[in-house]
This record gives sequence, C-alpha cells and structure tokens, in this order.
Amino acid sequence: MKGLVIKNTGSWYTVRTDDGRDIESKIKGNFRLKEIRSTNPITVGDRVAIDINNEGTAFITEIEDRKNYIVRRASNLSKQFHIIAANLDQAMLIATINYPITTTIFMDRFLATAEAYNVPVKIIFNKIDRYKGEDLERLEELTRLYTSIGYPCFNLCAKTEEGLDTIRAELKDKITLLSGHSGVGKSTIINKLVPGVNLKTGGISEYHNKGMHTTTFSEMIDLPEGGYLIDTPGIKGFGTFDMEDAEISHYFPEIFKEAENCRFGNCSHRHEPGCVVLQAIQEGTISESRYKSYLSILSDKEESKYREEY
Repeated sequence: MKGLVIKNTGSWYTVRTDDGRDIESKIKGNFRLKEIRSTNPITVGDRVAIDINNEGTAFITEIEDRKNYIVRRASNLSKQFHIIAANLDQAMLIATINYPITTTIFMDRFLATAEAYNVPVKIIFNKIDRYKGEDLERLEELTRLYTSIGYPCFNLCAKTEEGLDTIRAELKDKITLLSGHSGVGKSTIINKLVPGVNLKTGGISEYHNKGMHTTTFSEMIDLPEGGYLIDTPGIKGFGTFDMEDAEISHYFPEIFKEAENCRFGNCSHRHEPGCVVLQAIQEGTISESRYKSYLSILSDKEESKYREEY
C-alpha cells in the first residue's frame, strides 16, 4: 500500500495512505537509502510503500524518488545531515527584523541550501506591527534586496492577521515548508491559518532576544483551502552541507550571474585580478551582506566545522 509520510516523532512515522487512513509505521532495521548520509532515511513529505500488520501498524518497505528535499547539518561537527522535508512545492522562510533578530547570514544560508536542492523560497517578514524607526528602515532595505534577487517578500502581522489573506492565497494547494528561528511566530501563523490546530506558542527570552523552542518534531498540517504546511522545529543555526567550493557561488543567483563574465573559470571571487564579482560589490550591484554570507560558507568548508549561531 502507498502513502504519504505526514509526521515523524523519532522512531515512528505517521503514513497517510492513499485511501485516507493514518497508519503508525516503523522502518525495518536494515532500511537505508543508498548514498545518503542522513540521520533520517525517511522524512515528512516522502511517498512510501508500507506493509500493514495485524496490530494495525506497519513497516515502511520502500521510498519513492524525491523531486527535491532540504537539509540541515545534523549536529555540531557532524558528518551527517538531517533531511527536514521532501517533495516541496515551496518553502516560506519566516524572518523577523527584531524580537528576535533574524540575521542575513542565517537567511542566506537557508536560501543557498534551498537553491542547492531546488526548493523555491518566499520570505515572510512577521511582526510588522512592532517595527518603528530603524527597524522599519531595515525591513524596507531587506525587502528591496531580496526582491531584486528574485525572492518574493511579504509583510505579516500574525497577531492581528494583517497580511494573512495574502499568505493564505500563496499556500493554497501547495506543500509548503515553514521555517525560521524559534520565536519568529511560526506556530502563531499556523494557528491562525488552521483553526483548531492549537499549536503551542512560545515567548522570547528578554535577556537573549531569542525564541524558545515549541515544536519538537516535523509534521504536515492540512490546510482548509487545500495543500499542506510542514511545521519544523525552530532552527538556531544553518550549517551548509555537501557543497563544493566551486559550487557555492551557484547558489547565490546574483553572484552566479555576474560570475559568468569572470576571466577565470575557477574564480573564487575573493582576490583574483579582474574579478567582476568583486567589481560588482564595489559598485553596489551585489550587496555586501550577501557577499559576506558567501564568504562565511566558504570559511565553513575550509575549517570543516559548523557554527551554531547566526
């Protein structure tokens, strides 16, 4: 029998079968995907085959090919990665200018990883009711930057529901990953979009201005208008994975576009004479924050480590 993995709580997976039943399922001990060094061989969003037993639970026996997936580094210094979700139509990165701060390095790492695994991204700036002065200027600055690169940006106040109808229309009939730091309002957004789901919401640590985890596992949530939202635990850091140095610039669309005119095919865009990317940064056509994010990923590769906080 075939079905869709809609929830993962560690050793158990909930599979929604094609005839509409939710079956608690486990992986057979020897089940591993070839050439994938992940901590979880199966993830939310996977299409699988299951064998149902007499107790009403099942073993997952097969996984269908994925059209895409998105990953993060499993843990500090880990050589493996964790697959967050698979078979996505899009991801929505929930960011906050403040309360807590979402850094551009974190955003750019998420965007680069999504580019690497062919997942389209839209950026949602939440908590717009709280921004005044410099925060509001920063919101406008980041919206201009990411829109110019090709990432659609939306403003939202989940608390008052300002902008929520626009987000609802963008989600209709799609499988969407919702991601971002703890505290940016993911659970509040889902509670507003799906009445009755009642996800636990957390506060912000006033001392650290960081969110506190409320979601502890990944889950697909049915949207009333059609489609699914995939809720994930809040991510503190985003270590990139399995990117060769020469490929990293490919996942920054504006750098990749300029790099086609570089004198050297293997240009690292750091010190080479006549590098058009460096020239574009000086001229302001590539933002310094994006270039800084590019360098930070190169630095990670050179030092073979993953920094927790961004």
